[in-house]
Amino acid sequence: MQTFIQLSATALQIGAVYVLFSLGLTLIFGVMRIVNFVHGHIFSVAALVVAYLLPALAAGGLSAPAAYVLASFVGIAVALSLGALLYIFGFRHFQRDLVGSFILSIGLVLLLDGVLLHVFGGAVRGVPEIFPGRVSIGGAQVTIQRLFLCAVAVLMAVSLYLALGHSRLGKALRAVSYDHEAAMMVGIPYSRIAFLGFMIASLLAAIAGVLLAPVTIVSPVIGTDYLIKGFIAVIIGGLGSVPGAILGSIFVASIETFGSYYLDSSYATLAIFGLVIIVLLFWPKGVFGRG
Repeated sequence: MQTFIQLSATALQIGAVYVLFSLGLTLIFGVMRIVNFVHGHIFSVAALVVAYLLPALAAGGLSAPAAYVLASFVGIAVALSLGALLYIFGFRHFQRDLVGSFILSIGLVLLLDGVLLHVFGGAVRGVPEIFPGRVSIGGAQVTIQRLFLCAVAVLMAVSLYLALGHSRLGKALRAVSYDHEAAMMVGIPYSRIAFLGFMIASLLAAIAGVLLAPVTIVSPVIGTDYLIKGFIAVIIGGLGSVPGAILGSIFVASIETFGSYYLDSSYATLAIFGLVIIVLLFWPKGVFGRG
C-alpha cells in the first residue's frame, strides 16, 4: 500500500508539469486552431534562464529562495518576450491554418534549437533544491520542492478553469474557440483575443519551466520530451478541452510512473503510444474533444 501511495504521489508530481504544459497547447489550439511545436522552447527558455541566473544571484549574496524568485521572474519575462515575438512575426499570419502553422512550427523549432545551443551551450545544468526537506503523506516521502510544484500547478489550473468560465476574457476565449466568425460579428476583437490566448499559453509553459528547473537537469532540449507528452495528453483528453488536458496529463503521468516501476521505462513509453492509437481509433476527437 505504501508503494502505491508513493507511486501515486510521484505520478501527481509529474502530472502537474504535464497539466501546465498541455493546458497551454490546448488553449492555443482552441483559440487559433494551430498546433504549436515551439511551445516546448518557451518552456526551455524559462528553465534555462533560471538555471544560469540563479547561481550568479546566489553568489551575489541573495538567499536561495530570493534568488529563485528573482530568476523565475526574469525567466518568465524572457519566455513571454519570445512568445510575443513568435506570435507577432510568425503565428499571427497563420491563424486557423493547420498546414501553414505546422510548417512554420517545424522551421521555428530548427531555428530555436540552434539559437538555444549557441546561447546556452549544450551542457546540462542542475539547480539546487530551493525548499529542502521532505514530508510524509500516508507513508510516502514527498519533497517540499515537489509539493510546491504541485500546489502552484493546481492553483494555475484552477485559476484558468475559473477564468475561462467566469471572466470577460475567458468568455471571449471560449466564444472564439466555438465559432470565431460569430464571435467577431458580435464585436469580439479576434486578433486581440488570439494574442492574449497565445500569451496566456506561453505564461503557463514558462511557469512550468521555472517550477521544473529545481527538480530536474536543465538543457536546451529539455522541452522536447515534455512537448511530446503534452501533445499525447491533449490528444487523449481532446484538443481544445481544458478538463481533457488535465485528465490526459494525469493519465499519461500515471502510466509513465506505474509502468516504469512495475515493468520498464521503455514498456511504459510503448504503453503511452499504444493508448494514443486506441484513443484515435475509437475516440478520434479525444475523451472530451469537440472536433
